[in-house]
Amino acid sequence: MSNQNQQTGGRESFKSRLGFVLISAGCAIGIGNVWRFPYVVGENGGGLFVLLYILCLVAVGVPVLTMEYAIGRASKKSITCAYQELEKPKQKWHLHGYVSLVGNYLLMMFYTTVSGWMMYYFYRYAVGEMDGLDKTAVEGAFNGMLSEPGTMALWMGIVVVLGFAACSLGVQKGLERITKWMMIALLVLIIGLAVYSILLPGALEGLKFYLLPNAETVQKNGFFNVLVAALNQSFFTLSLGIGSMMIFGSYMKRDNTLLKESVTVAGLDTFVAITSGLIIFPACFAFGVQPDSGPGLVFITLPNVFSDMAAGRILGTLFFLFMTFASLSTVMAVFENILSCCMDKWGWSRAKACIVNFVGVLVLSMPCVLGFNLWSDFQPLGPGSAVLDLEDFFVSNIMLPLGSLIILLFCTHKFGWGFDNYMAEANAGKGIKVPKILKVYFKWVLPVILIIMFVHGIVGVIQKL
Repeated sequence: MSNQNQQTGGRESFKSRLGFVLISAGCAIGIGNVWRFPYVVGENGGGLFVLLYILCLVAVGVPVLTMEYAIGRASKKSITCAYQELEKPKQKWHLHGYVSLVGNYLLMMFYTTVSGWMMYYFYRYAVGEMDGLDKTAVEGAFNGMLSEPGTMALWMGIVVVLGFAACSLGVQKGLERITKWMMIALLVLIIGLAVYSILLPGALEGLKFYLLPNAETVQKNGFFNVLVAALNQSFFTLSLGIGSMMIFGSYMKRDNTLLKESVTVAGLDTFVAITSGLIIFPACFAFGVQPDSGPGLVFITLPNVFSDMAAGRILGTLFFLFMTFASLSTVMAVFENILSCCMDKWGWSRAKACIVNFVGVLVLSMPCVLGFNLWSDFQPLGPGSAVLDLEDFFVSNIMLPLGSLIILLFCTHKFGWGFDNYMAEANAGKGIKVPKILKVYFKWVLPVILIIMFVHGIVGVIQKL
């Protein structure tokens, strides 16, 4: 057996640490980094929110991330089988593995569609379809796309084909090699776009709105609400709770501590989120466009900004290329998690897992596509909502926080894997280690925080109904 396989129990591993870091970051870096984070920062006190976000990331997000990695690296399995490798006889922790697999499918049921939007807009800008459109035409272009199920299904299908094609080549030759270059290109693109945006005339006002602490805004919103918003953003940005990060732990070598790797991945994810704001706010303020949140920001607000720019077609093409890379990296990472679950649990070959799941994800993604047109009368979360909102609610508000709570309890209590076993795995290798003094905090404080997040999220959705 090769040295590589000795370190990974015969399981394929990443070729390099850079590959692991970029793939993990790619899974965390997604659409939410761009269409949610900058807006939430601006609406919750600017620089003060960023500070709270980073503190929450360190206090909550990173610890849970080390636990996902620890379960994956210790078991060398995906989430459907990882618990069975580590749990005590007759325990039922492994049931969460099946729920998590469902969560991965549910996430891809809408994420593939939105990724298709990104790729389609990259194409539209590249061929000049968006040139010279006024505000009415820009909004009409987006609404027109939503009204065409064939167009959305086509681009969703292209995303699914590309994702499974990359994963079919294996971890090193496919996922690692492709994602590594895609993420490097993403970082170059986002830095270049941020520099250009910051240098625009009038951009300074956007930077002030985005980054300067605004005590009046914090007081208006209420400090507790701002803190919870920072907590939610720091947690959900890492895609914790459904094994999306655990799978990469199973491919890791034991050269570095898991706290070291978690801080690196969280730091890279935060860098992209903050830099996205450096693109959006200076550009919006420079051209007098009010920044929005969600799809409207990416597909209506920013295209209006690009229409006013001299090099709008080029910048729009580059921006949607960045967005395509951000969304595809997440799609490929989650596809790998799904494939690994099927291979571990049922002994399928990678080829069989790719074929079956390719067909499955295509079919499962159609309700989201149809929810904007043929099924638009179905508004599950109140007027204006769609199938996408229902799917996103189940993943973001239920599966991620509750899944993370289960992972946390499994790693910190004797009725699970246990804190000592978690510590031994997390602290194996070189780098910063998890101190034992945090045991009480991990066992009793973190669960309360996750429960508060879960309840707050559910109450917030109910209040909107």
